[in-house]
Amino acid sequence: TLAGGQGDLYASPEQAVEATAWGEHPFNIVGTPDDLVNRIEALQKVTGGFGTVIGFAHDWAKREDTFRSWDLVARYVVPEVNGLVDGYRESNRYVIEHRDAWNRAGAAIISKIAENQRAVAAVQEPGPKAPSFIPDVSAAMGEEIARQASRGDDGD
Repeated sequence: TLAGGQGDLYASPEQAVEATAWGEHPFNIVGTPDDLVNRIEALQKVTGGFGTVIGFAHDWAKREDTFRSWDLVARYVVPEVNGLVDGYRESNRYVIEHRDAWNRAGAAIISKIAENQRAVAAVQEPGPKAPSFIPDVSAAMGEEIARQASRGDDGD
């Protein structure tokens, strides 16, 4: 590989990587998926947009490592630069900004379950553990049942 178009060979692989990936005018990208996304976005800003990024595969790494690298590009870089995660981010922001509405909806669901003894029994029935992202309703159910009992609701 020639150094900076000057005709000199690089003294070492490290020098070649340093000059081509982190030098003043890098044309290689070495790093994480985020590094690749950032570089592509920077190139889009400089050029006003372009159609294709070309990736080269070399035999410099083990086959499994090369597959893993391309898997990361497919799973993280392509969706990011093509805007495929924008909707998810917008949804996430909406849920965070309207957390109180989601909490009220959850409380209303628990309250409705607590009004029916068969539903309460079904929720308390032992079974497979719910995934960690689903809140454990048993404590909330207990609080709601106690609250309704203090009001004299019989749950039927």
